[in-house]
Amino acid sequence: MTFAAPAMAQQKPTIVLVHGAFAESSSWNGVIKDLEKDGYPVIGAANPLRSVKGDAASVSSVLSSIKGPIVLVGHSYGGHVISAAANGHDNVKALVYVAAFAPEAGESAADLSGKFPGSTLGPTLASPVDLPDGDHDLYIDQAKFPDQFAADVPHDEAKLMATGQRPITESALNEPAGDPAWKKIPSWFVYGDADKNIPAAAMAWMATRAKAKESVVVKGGSHVLMVSHPDAVAHLIEKAAERSGK
Repeated sequence: MTFAAPAMAQQKPTIVLVHGAFAESSSWNGVIKDLEKDGYPVIGAANPLRSVKGDAASVSSVLSSIKGPIVLVGHSYGGHVISAAANGHDNVKALVYVAAFAPEAGESAADLSGKFPGSTLGPTLASPVDLPDGDHDLYIDQAKFPDQFAADVPHDEAKLMATGQRPITESALNEPAGDPAWKKIPSWFVYGDADKNIPAAAMAWMATRAKAKESVVVKGGSHVLMVSHPDAVAHLIEKAAERSGK
């Protein structure tokens, strides 16, 4: 199956949104509304959250089905995924990292989240769920989820997010990255200065290393900016789309 943009939006790049750990595609709903209102075709790609290599292959298959230019967007661990998935796709014109990891070859999400002080994720994780292959699924404790993951989201909404969160395997968080696409494709970053999952200092450092075209810091922003500040996220995505087309 090939994804085709609506005729009126053919001149605009397709925006592919990749969620991260403890989230799912509906976390992009506010961003999708803004992008579609402005005429962008959008796809919320499913991220299996099983392994960096496997997840990147899954997203890569979606990219292969799209005709025309693409802006690839990743949240959190989704940044690891887009950094790998974009390789080999010449029509990916921009990468946007939303409170996301932008790893160098050999780095894991666990490495980067611990590179600077500030992450409080570890103590908020629930008991690991044993998997048949010996790996473990990780969740955030539902009672701790709102404060840890979504402190600037209305509490009732954050509780719903906690219930619907998608687990990630422990091995995925510790899997080293391969050659990152941000070395070849222009990148943009947006993150909150109150992020409790990935320290803001880590994201600033990754943005500088990637020579980001622009880096936006949302004051008081939590880890789920696409939920709490969808307009800011959509605005940066649109800037990346416009600039990458020039």
